Amino acid sequence: MLRPTLICALLALSSAPALAGSFAGTSAGASSAGSSASSDSTSGDDKVVLQARDDAASFVASDGRIRGAQLEAALRQLRERRPDVRQASDMQLAQAILAL
Repeated sequence: MLRPTLICALLALSSAPALAGSFAGTSAGASSAGSSASSDSTSGDDKVVLQARDDAASFVASDGRIRGAQLEAALRQLRERRPDVRQASDMQLAQAILAL
């Protein structure tokens, strides 16, 4: 029951803002400075989680023996910003990151 909740929480964390940030960065008429600031502020959180996918794959494949810096940053961020996933194990969160 915890895993579907984790996946939904991570999808909510990373999907919508990333799409909004991407759209803001490509909208016609937006200044490059404005779109850059907008993209960074709305998708900065997503970037940390999405950039951790390779580390998450290594972590899962090695049964938790390989812990990359990007995965550590994503796990820390997720637990700080998402109280509903604080009780999840590192393995559960890594698997949820891979499911994104």
